[in-house]
Amino acid sequence: MSKIKIFAALMALLLFNTAVYADDKPVRQLKAFLKNTKSLTADFKQVLINEAGNPIQTSYGVFYLQKPGKFRWNYLKPFQQEIVSTSGKVWFYDTDLEQVTAKKLDESVGSTPALLLSGDISLEDNFTMEQQGIDGELMWVKLLPKNQESSFKYVLIGLNNDSLGGMELSDNFGQLTRIYFSNVILNPPLKPTLFEFKAPKGVDVFSD
Repeated sequence: MSKIKIFAALMALLLFNTAVYADDKPVRQLKAFLKNTKSLTADFKQVLINEAGNPIQTSYGVFYLQKPGKFRWNYLKPFQQEIVSTSGKVWFYDTDLEQVTAKKLDESVGSTPALLLSGDISLEDNFTMEQQGIDGELMWVKLLPKNQESSFKYVLIGLNNDSLGGMELSDNFGQLTRIYFSNVILNPPLKPTLFEFKAPKGVDVFSD
C-alpha cells in the first residue's frame, strides 16, 4: 500500500481516539482537542520526503472527519484520488488509473492503528507520548509505537492553539510524510452523504 494511503488512514484514526495520557501542556492540549472535536474540515498540503531528506512528491486537497469512524481525503493536485471510510471499509479511488480498492478497516492501516480506530484500545496503551515543545507556531507531541512490528517509527502531531496545525510520520524505510493543515473548521455540520462511496461505472474494483 502506498505511503499516502497509510498516512491518510493513520491520521484519521489518531483523531478518532480520545484517550491521551500525560501531564505536560502539549499532551493536555492534544487531549482537549481530541475530546472536543466531533467533526472537522481542513485544506491540506502533504509532502513525501525521501531518505536523503529531499521532497519527492507534494499533494494538495481537502480533509473531512466525522466521529465515529468516518473520514474522507479528497486529493486534488497534482492527481485526483479519494480515500473514504464508510461501513467498516476504506475505499481508495484513483481516478487516473480508473481503479477502486476496498479494504477492511483493520487491513488497510495495520494492526495497532486499526485497533485504535475501533476504539477498543486506548492510545496510552499503544504509544509512548513525548512533548516536543514549540517549533514555529506549533506545539508538538511525539507518539512512539510500543508494538515492535509497527510499520512506522513515530508520529508527530502539531497543534496551533486549540486546533490542528500539522503532522509528520516516519516509516521504517527512512521516508517522512509531512502534512500541513489550513482553513481548519472545527465541528461543522457535515452531510452523511459526504462519507458514502459508490464505485463509478467502468472502473476496476478490487475488494478484500
